Amino acid sequence: MEPHMRYRLGLKSWATGALVLAAVTGCAGGTSPTTDPTTSPTPSASSSTTSAPPASPSEAASSAASQKLRAYFATVDRLGQDATAALVPLDQVATSTQLSAERRLLKSQHGRGERQVGATRVAQLKVQSVNLDNSDPSAGKVPTVVIDVCWDVSKVDVLSKGGESIVSANRPDTGWTRYIVANYRYDANPSDGWRVAAGQDLKRTPCAAS
Repeated sequence: MEPHMRYRLGLKSWATGALVLAAVTGCAGGTSPTTDPTTSPTPSASSSTTSAPPASPSEAASSAASQKLRAYFATVDRLGQDATAALVPLDQVATSTQLSAERRLLKSQHGRGERQVGATRVAQLKVQSVNLDNSDPSAGKVPTVVIDVCWDVSKVDVLSKGGESIVSANRPDTGWTRYIVANYRYDANPSDGWRVAAGQDLKRTPCAAS
């Protein structure tokens, strides 16, 4: 199944009739986005004016995974905006199901000469859980961070090779997607080894568009 991007962009060739949710159900470590084993609480900002203590492993993972997810959006936007771009940068922001689905989608889009105009805005980003179980990476048991994102595509259009918009007129400007960000190289690279592994659209009241 294609990643949520087809739903987010609302392409006419796909989003005909009633809007539906495009879900990538595969996830790193065999954990679904609604499953939360051995989770750590979402870190909260401190109101103290004194020097902050060193970040806990859970806080560090939450911050690194959130940064990688923002980089993922920027990378997918950039590749969508250039129909001639090589897809190599995807390897730095995605893995597993999400990587293969994004490659397939962008390759198909580039092949048709379609081009994105404008960029997606991350309107809200909420860490739901952190799981640092790295007991069996070969079996997919790797650290994961579950993050909900409300994206805003009010400034985004997709043009055909002839320059015509192929976005459905009833595309929503905002929506929520739950992502699993995984680190298959946690022991060697706990900070920069995070990659977006899966995404599933959520039925939730949308946030405000910009």
